[in-house]
Formats: sequence, C-alpha cells, structure tokens
Amino acid sequence: MNTSALPPLSQDALLIGRIWLPSAGPVLVAVTNEQVLDLSALAPTCSDLLEQDQVALRVSQFIASGQAPALAQTAVVLANSDETRRDPALPWFLAPCDLQAIKAAGVTFVASMIERVIEEQARGDASRAEAVRQAVVAVIGDNLRNVKPGSDAAAQLKQVLLAQGLWSQYLEVGIGPDAEIFTKAQPMSAVGTGAMVGIHPGSQWNNPEPEIVLAANSRGEVVGASLGNDVNLRDFEGRSALLLGKAKDNNASCAIGPFIRLFDAQFGIDDVRQCELSLHVQGPEGFVMQGSSSLSQISRDPLDLVGQAMGQYHQYPDGMLLFLGTMFAPTQDRHGPGQGFTHVVGDTVNVSTPLLGTLSNRVTTSDAAAPWTYGVRSLMQDLARRGKN
Repeated sequence: MNTSALPPLSQDALLIGRIWLPSAGPVLVAVTNEQVLDLSALAPTCSDLLEQDQVALRVSQFIASGQAPALAQTAVVLANSDETRRDPALPWFLAPCDLQAIKAAGVTFVASMIERVIEEQARGDASRAEAVRQAVVAVIGDNLRNVKPGSDAAAQLKQVLLAQGLWSQYLEVGIGPDAEIFTKAQPMSAVGTGAMVGIHPGSQWNNPEPEIVLAANSRGEVVGASLGNDVNLRDFEGRSALLLGKAKDNNASCAIGPFIRLFDAQFGIDDVRQCELSLHVQGPEGFVMQGSSSLSQISRDPLDLVGQAMGQYHQYPDGMLLFLGTMFAPTQDRHGPGQGFTHVVGDTVNVSTPLLGTLSNRVTTSDAAAPWTYGVRSLMQDLARRGKN
C-alpha cells in the first residue's frame, strides 16, 4: 500500500481519519499527502469532531494555526496499514469512524435489486442463479429502472408483478415507500484500509459490495463521505432474509476508509450523487474481476436515505455512518460455468473513486481474522489515561 490510497487531488481534500498509535491507542488525525496531523486537541473522537458546527472550517483553521502537530509521514503509516506486513511498533490507519452507529441501506439500485430477487428465488444456491436470472429478467426487464420508489407508478407495477407471481420482499424495499435500513456492524467494529476482511467460513457464495458511506452527526447533518466494503454472504441471505444479520455482521466483515472527506467548498453532496466507484478484485490464483457502481443510478436520493435512517423515529446521539448500497452484483464465473463469483481466501479487494481515494483489503475468513477486542470501553479508558474527555 502507498499514497494511492489518497484521492488524486488530495491537496484539495480535507481528510480526517484515525491511526493506532502504539503508545496511546486510537488518535484522531487529519491526513495530507505528506503528513498525519494530530487533531486530538480539537476533539477526542471522530464522533465529537463531527458534532462541531462548520466542522470543515474548524479543522482547516486548527491546522492553519499550527495546533496540529505531525505524528508521522503519511506514506509510512499507509505502508504499515497492510496487516500482512505490519510492524506493531509503528502507527497504522484504523477505520475513520469510532462511536457512530454503522448503518446500511439495501436494494437501492435496480441491478442489485434484481440480484436480490434472484438470490431469493435460487434459495441461496449459486448453481441455480443463472437460470433464475434469465427467467426473472425476461419478465421484469428494465421495467424498474425509471420507477420512483413509493410513487403511483411503483404501486401499479407492484400489482402487475403480484399477478405474475414475481413479487418479492426485495422489490418491496426497492420500489416501495420504505427503504431497507439495517445495522451493518457495531460501533468500533469496522476495519480500515489495509486490514483483513472476513467472510463466514460456512459461506459458499459471497461477494464484496463497493459503496459510498455518508458520515452524519447526531442532528442528521451529512458532513462528509468515505468508502466502504459491505462484505455480503449471498447464500445466507438467499436462504432467508431473516439471516440478514448473519449475512452482514461477522467479524471483520465491515471495511470503511481510508478516510472521511469533509464537505467543504470543494466537495459536497452533489459530488457524492455523481460518484463513480470502481472495484478491482485480484485473486491469489490470478483471477481478476473489475466492476463499477455509479451513484447517479441510485433509486433513492442519498439524503432521503439518511432521513429514513435517522429522524424522529431513530436517534443516534453519537452520529451515524450510512452505507448507500451498490449497483454492483458480480455474475462473472470463477469456479466453473454457471457458478458465478465468490471470494477465496487471499483475494485483494480495492474500492476506489478519484474523490475519496482507495480502500484496500485482503480477504480471509471471519474466524481467522483478528478478533474484535477493542471496543468503546477500551477507548474510554485510553482517552481517560491521556486526559482527553
């Protein structure tokens, strides 16, 4: 790993993150091309920082005033973030969030919506997926692409699909009035760039999900964005939607990073709406898969998803990180005709966009990944020891 993790025009990006400092534990930082700057005198946690009014301006002024000492060279910390080559005596990057709830919106793109229906119809069996895909698309086609969720046209389409025996719980959240919002992972459990990501060892059909992740404070104000990999078990969820928790929330199954880019005059929600995400998977046997996800194709506006996740019915006093969903659902055969794609241990997964940089992780199984042992209690203890509150 190297500075390719940074956005190509990172000199114009206000990037915040967290590093593990062996002598202190997690430390809130700003990241430039050259240096990692200590922000702990401005806020003890990422959650606290994002609560501040005009947070981007506050961070810029704090750095300009010389109050953010350099902790390390960015290239050194990025290189040491590679878990397979890490020196535990040196700092490395963590997921940029800490106390925030980690939520996700599902079935927000037509392509992934159709794939969820296929998973359901195939009952989680990858070998049946292609035949089911052809049958479903033959009936549904592109009928959903221009349908606004919750509209009269969506309600009429629902009646047509019900009559054809093709209505699905995934279509309900895809074009119905209520978005699918679920808990992806617990606060403090996400891994950062360079870390191993975990798939359940019992899964035989799974995939990465490259996504934009919005950072919102407790008031529901979106103040920045990051990249995420919502590691997904297609066979578990395909067997039953009630297995969503087991399909989504496993050890090391949530990657966020490399940084949160704060909204400022150069970057905002309209840029997010036009983000083009790229996915590159490199297998240890030489297999290569590439894909993309365009936020311009999302069926619900990102701010609508934030409003459905947080509001008068759902409060998050420490803020929220919200995965926006993906249009990427891999169908490329890996282990034989009709088998589609699934991960193998040793895959390298890169999620990237010029606006946010590159999130890079390597795949292992959740039981082989480093266990999650550092939670909120440990963070509070370390902050108290350092005199941060």
